[in-house]
Amino acid sequence: MSGFLAGLLVAVLPLLAAGFWLGRRTARPASLAGLGTPVEHATFETLHTASLATPPLRAGLTEETARKSARKLRSLLGTDALCLTDRDRVLVWDGVGAHHRAEIMERLAGPLDTGRGEAFPLTCDTPDCTVRWAVVAPLTVDDRVHGALVACAPRESAVLVRAAGEVARWVSVQLELADLDQSRTRLIEAEIRALRAQISPHFIFNSLAVIASFVRTDPERARELLLEFADFTRYSFRRHGDFTTLADELHAIDHYLALVRARFGDRLSVTLQIAPEVLPVALPFLCLQPLVENAVKHGLEGKSDQCHIQITAQDAGAEALVVIEDDGAGMDPGLLRRILAREVSPTGGIGLSNVDDRLRQVYGDDYGLVIETAVGAGMKITVRLPKYQPGVHSAGRLTPK
Repeated sequence: MSGFLAGLLVAVLPLLAAGFWLGRRTARPASLAGLGTPVEHATFETLHTASLATPPLRAGLTEETARKSARKLRSLLGTDALCLTDRDRVLVWDGVGAHHRAEIMERLAGPLDTGRGEAFPLTCDTPDCTVRWAVVAPLTVDDRVHGALVACAPRESAVLVRAAGEVARWVSVQLELADLDQSRTRLIEAEIRALRAQISPHFIFNSLAVIASFVRTDPERARELLLEFADFTRYSFRRHGDFTTLADELHAIDHYLALVRARFGDRLSVTLQIAPEVLPVALPFLCLQPLVENAVKHGLEGKSDQCHIQITAQDAGAEALVVIEDDGAGMDPGLLRRILAREVSPTGGIGLSNVDDRLRQVYGDDYGLVIETAVGAGMKITVRLPKYQPGVHSAGRLTPK
């Protein structure tokens, strides 16, 4: 949290400075009596303009994001022209004097190498061109120069040099946040790949063995199980987004349980109680199936009699409440805490800690797994899924009904 606040201050303070400068240039005391002083009004306008430029920049520095944010950035500085570049080319030019593109790129070699700002006069043979001076402010992320913000004006201005530097620092903060977002996305994708890699080879082997056992005695049953196996593996190894719907996840669980029941027969019974209104809720892909696999494993472990698993999904206002409960061997709570803290590796299958971590990354620490268990008392796992979470949406249904 402290790192976030520090980043927020770094992002906002330069804009306040730019707003103060803009207020000094655009003060209109007669018409702003009800909105504070002219400088305060200009500061509020500056922050509002900056907020409009933020969404594109949070996607990184590309030609499209530069185009969407350039006009707002030029409005912050009040310059005749502004361009954003990467290390190789001008991504966008907003304002007059676009014929200076080539000259500016030639002069950027030094600032891009050193990471230091620079101001220089522009040569121009066009009599009515108002762009005569350029201020270059590098855009850096983790001490690496990714490009530059170039503000162009009719004349040299020390104030513009300072203001352009401050706005470039704010842009750099947005690009750094974009880099963090991309790193987080790569981490989630890596964890999904790890989940796929950890799908129990024993489960795959046992499923194929069960299917093979029915080939001669009950070919129709073997065909049905083979389709269940194909649907389950197709869902597990799909390449289509990080999120799915509760309906799709439960559908995959149904395929999984059909294969497990074919192996264990009457030893395993499953009850599902699903509220239809929560089926469209989006959640991280492969988030519930590992919990059901855990219930099967620990529910049947060390038991010769029947194991019962109950899966419920209820509407809880702004959330969907999913509970997976078994009456199996349970677990020592102390051992469970160590597993969730990754101090101990779970034995086989996909660890509870992986699912717990993913839920916390997507929804926040308040949405980790809630697990009730004791030795010999089974296990109850509760998952809270917000119905509406920014950035969480399903890419579409892939599994057949």
